Amino acid sequence: MTYARGSEAVPLGRLAAAIAPDAAAVLRRQDGVATTAQLAAWGVSRQVAAARVRTGEWQRLHQGVLVVHAGPLAWRQRARAALLYAGPGAALSHRAAGHVHGVVAAPAVVDVAVPRARTVEPQAGVRVRRREVPFAGGRLRAINQDDTVVDLVAAAASDDEAVGLLCDAVRAGVLPGRVLVAAGERQRLRNRRLLLEVLDAVGEGVESPLEHRYARDVERAHRLPRARAQRRERVDGRWIRADRVYEGLGVRVELDGRLAHPSGRTDADVWRDNAVVLAHAELTLRYRWSHVAVEPCRTARQVGAALRAGGWRSAPSRCSAGCPVRGGDAV
Repeated sequence: MTYARGSEAVPLGRLAAAIAPDAAAVLRRQDGVATTAQLAAWGVSRQVAAARVRTGEWQRLHQGVLVVHAGPLAWRQRARAALLYAGPGAALSHRAAGHVHGVVAAPAVVDVAVPRARTVEPQAGVRVRRREVPFAGGRLRAINQDDTVVDLVAAAASDDEAVGLLCDAVRAGVLPGRVLVAAGERQRLRNRRLLLEVLDAVGEGVESPLEHRYARDVERAHRLPRARAQRRERVDGRWIRADRVYEGLGVRVELDGRLAHPSGRTDADVWRDNAVVLAHAELTLRYRWSHVAVEPCRTARQVGAALRAGGWRSAPSRCSAGCPVRGGDAV
């Protein structure tokens, strides 16, 4: 999934027409948000600004930071206000930066990074992070996308969340190699091993947490052959993409996450499975989250049986002492 990059249009209010052109240009660049110090320099005293806030014509977002219109605020304005409040050297970070880079949805709380030497009091809706700030830039100043992805993975609450973030980042155009470089520059990094493992898997076609779990817990853990991931081909006049194809063994695996297929197989899934049988005489096995995450051993046993029927001359291995897989088993 990709996300809008915080580019929604924002109103500027009447002030833009009442101040000098160069000041109005700054106000436009700042999405209609300004500090009281800027307003004073443009000829609007603190008393006048306070009066407009009292009447509801303007809104006070943080101490010393106003938006010069009434009504709803765009996320971009809240992010801009957080940057202006945090002051020189500040940059959006974590999910706020991730949204600017198109990786995650707009967060309710805006994360702002400030240099360690500075102390900035937190505000409602703003999380201040004191740190060594990596390279940051852009019209809405944000930490660069590579370091942002590393930050997001390090802060992920679970492996699946981390995998999902990495997959979304790659789909948004982030280059895995550059993320690896950014990660390598961190002396201490939570989830480092997972990040390296998943970036390698993404390079091989893994596109979701479910696919990552299948590759790790079903295929590798039970020493199944490695399938080709995300194979595109034309079948019956349509382009299709298979999640996993065991080439030469007549077996495909489709992985349906709950969010993508909340009611199970769709009409398009049924058509695709039938078309593959007709075109290639290949069996399609379909698994959902519970099969892969809860019962990976049982799933491996079934896949192994299908592969053996297709000519695989080995057998799945047990992943642990309690694994129910036994070489040569039927389903």
